[in-house]
Amino acid sequence: MSLRGFACLLLLSLASGQAKQPSPSGSNSQQASASKVGPDDPVITLNGFCADSARPNSACKTVVTRAEFERLTDALQPSMPPDLRLKVAVAYARNLKMSAAAEMRGLDKTPAFEEEMRFARLQLLAQDLDRVLHADAGNISEADLADYYKRNEQSFEEATLARIFIPHARHASANTNAAPPDETRNDAQEKANVEAMTKLAADLRTRVANGEDPDKLQAEAYTTSGIPGTTPVTKMEKVRRATLPPQHESVMDLKPGEVSEVFSDPGGAHFIYKMIGKQTLTLEDVKAEIRAAISSQRYRDSAKSFQSDVVLSDDYFNPPGQSTSGPQRNPKEKRPKLLGHDKSHD
Repeated sequence: MSLRGFACLLLLSLASGQAKQPSPSGSNSQQASASKVGPDDPVITLNGFCADSARPNSACKTVVTRAEFERLTDALQPSMPPDLRLKVAVAYARNLKMSAAAEMRGLDKTPAFEEEMRFARLQLLAQDLDRVLHADAGNISEADLADYYKRNEQSFEEATLARIFIPHARHASANTNAAPPDETRNDAQEKANVEAMTKLAADLRTRVANGEDPDKLQAEAYTTSGIPGTTPVTKMEKVRRATLPPQHESVMDLKPGEVSEVFSDPGGAHFIYKMIGKQTLTLEDVKAEIRAAISSQRYRDSAKSFQSDVVLSDDYFNPPGQSTSGPQRNPKEKRPKLLGHDKSHD
């Protein structure tokens, strides 16, 4: 079998998705050790095995040189890290022996094997294209970086904030009166607990705007609400717009010393922010982040055409009444016929 054929087998036997990308620096000791092995020196030796021998014996030997082995690893993954090269070597040696035994049984002449090789070829070509798409997406110029930074400068603002968290309602233990005996009074008490914390949030917002210490006001919010445990620290550092809930992003527009409105999340808590300080990170600070963002978006854009406009037969893959181990559809939902972009790749 050809080296390319063995590459197919290795790709199918190794979890290529688990392969880590090599570190730019690599291991100096491993590189130094590898440099002592010449291109024609053996790196894998299979004693007692010859692929062309009908009956392998102790005198038979198969040798794979460094040059031969690295042709394989470079094809599978350029600049493959040493730890993965070792795994490939172990799998390669095993597959050499097993494929020879399979050929002796005629398994390479079966229709099933032809289909397996056809699918392996599709998989290899798809993986090679995916590698090229990633490489193309990562080809980003300094002008690209500067343009992205200019268009998204607000997203690179970094703030130090004080945030006061006020629970949605008072804890039951904070009620001074005995528990009401009926459900109607329970509902009334719950409403009163919610209203009390809403009123407290408005009061605390006024007081923090007048210069009172946010940490002391946070402690008061916890005491009033009856929540046990340690009061959280209000100071938040290195806050970016993307790290805030979408409905709170306007906080980043505050000037130092300014206090936000009370943010009341539906069915949740109240939040008050005070801007302590803000700066804009420089282009040099965020180049790696921008490069990753541009590369990711370009790759998603280039891959879209391969993930859409695919129609699967519901009658075949999901016939009515079929029991599956996957998530069940609501019978009233219309079954989609068209598979669109898979957002799991974003």
